[in-house]
Order: sequence, then C-alpha cells, then structure tokens
Amino acid sequence: MLRVGMVGVGTMGRAHSDAYQRMPDVAKVGVYDIDPERAVTFAQEQGWSAAYGSFEEMIAAVDFVDVCTPTPTHAGYVLSALYGGHDVVCEKPMARTLADCALLIEAARETGRTLMPAQVLRFFPEYSSATRIVQSGEIGNPATVRTRRGGGFPHGSDDWYADFAQSGGVTLDMIIHDFDWLRWTFGPVASVYAKAASLDPSRSTEPRDYALVTLTFVSGVVAQVEGTWAEPGGFSVSLEVTGDSGMIHFDSTESVPLRISRRQTAHSDGVVVPESPTSTDPYYLELRHFVDCLKAATRPSITPEDGYYAVEIALAALESARVGNPIVIPVPREI
Repeated sequence: MLRVGMVGVGTMGRAHSDAYQRMPDVAKVGVYDIDPERAVTFAQEQGWSAAYGSFEEMIAAVDFVDVCTPTPTHAGYVLSALYGGHDVVCEKPMARTLADCALLIEAARETGRTLMPAQVLRFFPEYSSATRIVQSGEIGNPATVRTRRGGGFPHGSDDWYADFAQSGGVTLDMIIHDFDWLRWTFGPVASVYAKAASLDPSRSTEPRDYALVTLTFVSGVVAQVEGTWAEPGGFSVSLEVTGDSGMIHFDSTESVPLRISRRQTAHSDGVVVPESPTSTDPYYLELRHFVDCLKAATRPSITPEDGYYAVEIALAALESARVGNPIVIPVPREI
C-alpha cells in the first residue's frame, strides 16, 4: 500500500483524487492547500484521511506527493518533496520557467527519486491510438499535422489563469498538451513560429487567449497547433495527421471518434478506440501508470526531460509571438 499526499485541491486536485479513489493499493493519507478551510472540506468530501496544516507535515506522513497547484508554485513544492525523499507526480506544465525545470531535473537526479510530469494527453485513447498508427507506418511517412484545442476561459483560485505572468496564457497552460503529444509522436522540434493574441483587450494586453503555432520537426514534419480560451461552443479538440499513404482524423464533436483515410482504398474507416474516456478516465490511466512504476521500481514513460522540452516549446512559442520571428531550438543536447 502506497500512501499519497496531495497539494492543491482545485480542479486538477479533484480529478486526481477521483483517480486515486479507484486504486485499492493507494491510501489517500492527506491533502494540503493554502486555504485551510477548503482543504478540510475537500478531505471530508473526497475521503482523504486528513487535511494538514503545512506541506512539511503532510509529506512526513506519505510515500509520494502529487502536486496540483498553480503553475508558479510547482517548483517549490516539487523540490521540497524530492529533497525530502519522496517521489513526485506534478501537473503540467512542470514549472513556469526553463531554469526551474532544470532545477527539478537536477534534484530528481541527485536524490534518485522519481519525478513524472503529468502530461495526460498521452493517456487519452484517441491520441495514444493516433501515435500507435503513426509509428506503425499505417499512413506511411507523416508530413503534416494540425491540432486544435479550445474552450472557455478557465477560472481558478484567485483567478491566477488571468495573470499571464503566472499562467503563461493558453500557450503554456493548455496547448502544452499538444506540444508534448507531438514531440512524443514525431520527435524533436527544430523551430517554432507563433502568433498569439488576447481576444479581450479590456482584461489583458498579453497574448493570453489565442495562439497559432507552427512547429517544424527535425524529421521535416510540420505541425500547426491552434489553441483558444474564447471558444463559444464549449470545449472541443481535434487533430489531423497526413502521411504519404493516408490520413488520421479525430474530432471530439463527431460521432466516430477516430478515422483513417487510406490513399490506396480511397475511403475512410472508422477506428475502434480501445478505451473511451467515458469508460476509462485518462487521469486514472496516467496515475495508475505512475503508481505501477513506483511499485515496480521502473522509470515512468514520461520523464522530467519530457516536461522540460514541453515547456521549452511553449516558451519558444511565446517568444516567437513577441518578436515576430521563428525561434530555433538547439538539438540534440543534454539538459
């Protein structure tokens, strides 16, 4: 039985708590939040043993730590947990800056503890299926990719999403999902070019609400990534991968979740997705993977370096949007 302690009891904390509830080999020992009353209410509602008055007190009672707090606080909590001798799973993005990401990688190496950035998109069956199809060669050599992710403006405790300095806007907070999935599927990114905007200038002039990013991969694949926090019709995602032998198409608003169009047959086939998010929660799959790795003393499939590279792409997109030029990402190199 592994004992988990979680810091942060907002939206992501609730999603992670629901996942742990389905794991009989994980004891939900305690939570900590900067709002003590909210932590107590959360612990009572979600079946945690205790709400602790300090982070240090909580980690002294657990085997691993789950960080679900606003992005700027990730590095501090993760460092304290790692150097306190604990394994850590941390919500994306791993940190707000590359310097902090590098500190977390160094800390994980020094302590020998496991650190997994929670890039959950890899566990959504449509995306994992698309990766499998691409890497199997079923659509031939991939050439172009388009992804889109949109929803309403998020609201968190103290409205930290609205503070660009904290959240990094839609680029760092939301389409980092796509950046990680794309790099996982197509390999290292060579350059980034982006345009970004705030669609509500009365609230912010920072490029917070909308981004259109072009990634050029070392392999030659080109991907266009669109993200918006001003979607009027609710949350939706889509992706399209074109290869020289076929195409993958996914749109969350369509009845057939994933389709393959094969060039030689000139028709589209609906693909049965192994497990739908409606039946198997991707957050459960993600955290189950982390727990299983801890129990088996194996390295998770998502590494701290993956977390670094995802943040690097997102920050390069923000810089490109600011200066109006492509940003070259040096590869290969060690962090």
